[in-house]
Amino acid sequence: MPFLLLFLCAVPAQPSAGELIDAAAIMAKVAANVERAAEARKQYIYNQNVRSSLVRSSGVVARKEKREYSVFPGEKRTEKKLISFSGEYRKGKQMVPYKESGLHHKGMDIDADLIKELTEGLVDDKKSRDGIPHSLFPLASKDLPLYTFKSLGTTEVQGRRAYRIGFEPLKPQTCILIGGDEDNECGSSWKGDAWIDAEEFQPVRIQTDLAYPVPWGIRVFLGTNVRQVGFSINYVRVAENVWFPVTYGTEFRLNVLWGYKRTVTLSMESKGFQKTDASSKIDYQIP
Repeated sequence: MPFLLLFLCAVPAQPSAGELIDAAAIMAKVAANVERAAEARKQYIYNQNVRSSLVRSSGVVARKEKREYSVFPGEKRTEKKLISFSGEYRKGKQMVPYKESGLHHKGMDIDADLIKELTEGLVDDKKSRDGIPHSLFPLASKDLPLYTFKSLGTTEVQGRRAYRIGFEPLKPQTCILIGGDEDNECGSSWKGDAWIDAEEFQPVRIQTDLAYPVPWGIRVFLGTNVRQVGFSINYVRVAENVWFPVTYGTEFRLNVLWGYKRTVTLSMESKGFQKTDASSKIDYQIP
């Protein structure tokens, strides 16, 4: 379920035909490899830490939460078991601890609802293998037609040669979806760069920014604005052609209804990757 939906308008620049063909071919290979590797990734379990916070315009933390998960392979998506949860909300000059997600410390608690929706929408999307909404990054074959791609040369990442690919939406969108891909009719609203391993054509790093500013009318008449929105994700190679997101996060400023202002931060770290043994042994005792 998305926690933030805004309407946008802008016109993206168009790359040359040569740039589009070369970069698009690389990204098509990446999408195919990511989807093909999904079966191999079912064999791995790992731990995951998620931190999220809301900071007032004064710089004071209003609420923060920390979650720890054990992550297990599933048939269609990765299952997560919550191992521990801790949170704190501000009450005057004190931070008050709590142990339950979504806890309201007053009748109407925007912070409690926002941080819960943000975390669930951005790290536990039910339609994603990793829990990360696929609409944020151009890695699914069905999403590639929504983007134009541009080759930005080669570099070295994690000691391996990598292609750098720039991307942006193919056409302007009327809205932006942040968190969750359910009933996404907004298309793509993100531009950025992707670093692709040149040998295995797997993503190594992706950095995005919002492709379009929030329109003047939305900011003035509805008192809503989002600034400095972007996401970053880094992958680690755990086996041949098997890569996992190892760090992922965002930070942006949100103004809603003129008075509510928060800086939103979220970070996810995955570690302790272990390959499971799918084999079993049955012993028969014959009298």
